[in-house]
Amino acid sequence: MVKKPVIYTKQSLINRFKEIAAMGWICNARRGNVGGVGNTLEDLLGIKENNLPMPNASEWELKTQRADTTSLTTLFHIEPSPRAVRFVPQVLLLKYG
Repeated sequence: MVKKPVIYTKQSLINRFKEIAAMGWICNARRGNVGGVGNTLEDLLGIKENNLPMPNASEWELKTQRADTTSLTTLFHIEPSPRAVRFVPQVLLLKYG
């Protein structure tokens, strides 16, 4: 049986986040997986994991980050053309982080 995908409105997503926050500490469901925090959140939201370049909660793209990290959050991966110019790392990342 195929499970129907969950569709969230802005308010229903906010409500679900509040429910998840009220659960307290939640162990990472994907040990050893560098994306485990985001995958755990997707599991709690009933969102099927995918690596598509599109929002993963209806029109909302979810981003997670460990509390004790200093790493930057990836906002995009696709390099605009022409790629040889390296516009993202040499201009956008310097200006916007």
